[in-house]
Amino acid sequence: MLRWALIFLVVAIVAAIFGFGGIAGTAASVAQILFWIFVALFVIGLIVSMVGGRSPVT
Repeated sequence: MLRWALIFLVVAIVAAIFGFGGIAGTAASVAQILFWIFVALFVIGLIVSMVGGRSPVT
């Protein structure tokens, strides 16, 4: 998912360079949304792994 956020960021930068304002704004918004979803999933995964943990092997 982070890869998609970076792809949309690059698309936004290229579109901004060539003057396509609407496309650049949309791509930047999508990249920002995907980035925050990635961060939220990462934090949730981190919390779940800390709480759940692994039981010691006996």
